[in-house]
Amino acid sequence: MDFDFSDDQEQLRDAVRKWVDKGYSFDRRRAAEKAGGFDRVAWGELAELGLCGLYVPEDDGGLGMGPVEGMVVMEELGRGIVLEPLTQALIAGAVIANYADAATKATWLPRISSGEALVVLAYQEPGARYALGRCKAVAVATGSGYQLTGHKSVVPVGDQADALLVPALLDGKTALFLVERSASGVACKGYGTQDGSRAAEVQLTDAPATLVTADGQTALEHAVDIGIAATCAEAVGVMDKAMAITAEYLMTRKQFGAVIGSFQALRHRAADMKMELELARSMSFYASLKLNAPTAERRAAMARAKVQLGASMRFVGQQAVQLHGGIGVTNEYIVSHYFKKLTQMEMTFGDSLHHLGEVSARMEDKAGVFA
Repeated sequence: MDFDFSDDQEQLRDAVRKWVDKGYSFDRRRAAEKAGGFDRVAWGELAELGLCGLYVPEDDGGLGMGPVEGMVVMEELGRGIVLEPLTQALIAGAVIANYADAATKATWLPRISSGEALVVLAYQEPGARYALGRCKAVAVATGSGYQLTGHKSVVPVGDQADALLVPALLDGKTALFLVERSASGVACKGYGTQDGSRAAEVQLTDAPATLVTADGQTALEHAVDIGIAATCAEAVGVMDKAMAITAEYLMTRKQFGAVIGSFQALRHRAADMKMELELARSMSFYASLKLNAPTAERRAAMARAKVQLGASMRFVGQQAVQLHGGIGVTNEYIVSHYFKKLTQMEMTFGDSLHHLGEVSARMEDKAGVFA
């Protein structure tokens, strides 16, 4: 199998890397974090690069690219621990393009692609424990459309978004709706998260909504799988940079007249970090390549990838901090922010324990020596 990237993919990588290196410094990130965890100007710069329309078809104003390009972009954004949630634009573009009617596509896809509209997935509910089949939000049909009532938790930049993709029960079956944040009956309470980004609690009370698809469970599973693949790729970028920062520190910090990178025990730990990083990278490739597979195959692949990425994120993050010593946990030093990012990503779109259960449930009678 050929794992080389095409010239176009390499050019895309270079463009994003240059923006991260030159346009998204650690100081700029810290300023955005202090300002609330989201920078609309930075979001506009991502849109100018065409990244918000990565999964939007060309006929609707986007780039019409696929999962490998998404992986390339998210890796580079991970290296800069970029706060702005591009994953949400990928989800919104793909879901609306694949499931919405022509009118909804015409209204929202060009705006998503241009960065004018930030549309985020609001699917988590208290007590659901990452299970996509558990939904208490309810939709009712009205003369002019639909109204939604329910509560959604930990919605990425929910109080800054222009619209929300919300699953809700319609006649006892999960459907997917689009709700404008400025609509009546929508109340958002924003807050900062551990990694410096922003989320919100969203309360819907008879909020007017547009039906995206009546087959909301299929669309929701697809949306979350896009999010998992993007998170895996982003995590590889975060770990890659954390590894580089740690290696540089090991080769400059001195104790007893020698750089600590010459100590055998620390070299072994750095080697273990590299092994975990490469395991994660291979599973990120796997997740991206399976993103367009049939549903059952895709869902199983995402769970497997998230289990490995969760283990790698935990190991690499912890080792990066420990190999730095006390400075590794200070807020002023950059590696602590990579550690916090990895810690939060491990729980994004389902934590490791949840996905281990998903992997186990899909094994059926095929696992074991005597299968």
